[in-house]
Amino acid sequence: MLNRRLIRIKSFKVLYAAVGSGSNSLESAQKELLMSCEKTRELFYFLLNITGAIVNVAEDRIEAGLKKFHPSAQEANPNRKFVNNKYIEILLNDAEFGKFCRKRALNWGEYDVFVKKIYNSIISSDYYAAYMASDTNSFEEDCDLIKSIFEEEFEDNDGLSAILEEMSLYWIDDVAYTINIILNNIELTKKIHKIPHSNVFFKEEDKDYGIKLLGESLINYDEYMSLISKNVSNWDSERLVSTDATLIVMGIAEATYFPNIPIKVTINEYVEISKFYSTPNSRIFVNGLLDKIIQKKIASGEIVKTGRGLLNGTKIDK
Repeated sequence: MLNRRLIRIKSFKVLYAAVGSGSNSLESAQKELLMSCEKTRELFYFLLNITGAIVNVAEDRIEAGLKKFHPSAQEANPNRKFVNNKYIEILLNDAEFGKFCRKRALNWGEYDVFVKKIYNSIISSDYYAAYMASDTNSFEEDCDLIKSIFEEEFEDNDGLSAILEEMSLYWIDDVAYTINIILNNIELTKKIHKIPHSNVFFKEEDKDYGIKLLGESLINYDEYMSLISKNVSNWDSERLVSTDATLIVMGIAEATYFPNIPIKVTINEYVEISKFYSTPNSRIFVNGLLDKIIQKKIASGEIVKTGRGLLNGTKIDK
């Protein structure tokens, strides 16, 4: 479920918080990292579970229309295509999905106002109108509708952001990534006609990577900070923000302790992360200083890479 970029980001946040609080407990930091990673899987299930809540709203609207003393023609003969959506049916009947959501209390009962607002937005959309008017009735079409809901209704949704922040501080920055995972999951469901379940990490080595990256960054933090100070000018030292320093420390640790990760990949990754978690000029600063320090450590033999292209650094355009 989690790719290396997100593992780096989560490790960065844990390291930044640990250093800021003065904590040097490696065990506590690594537990925090693993919890943060697990919370992304919870977010995946929580967001998927809203589909059942939306269908419940649709069914309630249909029942209310049928109970009217003088229902309209549309209310008397409701189009049940959405409430019979086969993707949602498979999802809600999936035992593992239901068990996980119940155990973690990942339900939308407290947020019925938001669910109704989402439903009203859905039924007023062009993609929903086209779906309901279509004469075809296929599983693929049902899956595509749910994909449209996640693509159109949840990205940059302030109401959703408020709910997620209330439920878990771990979720705030993971929404876009998790929605993309959901879209891929639905696409796979379309092919295999069942809900695929993912572990927190794609591979066990990704878990080991995160734990080791955080550990080496924390253990060597003071040493690497001293190295950073020696390689910046007075002006650079004055403008060095703590997020920049944390990212550079992690970049040095990754370059040093992961011989199979190319230097270019390491530098690019921390430059990209700096764009979202530091200052506007950080990308240039992180790129230049990290490349400078890594090249010195390569020359001294402290960084050893084996394999074609692993030593090639990178420079971004200013």
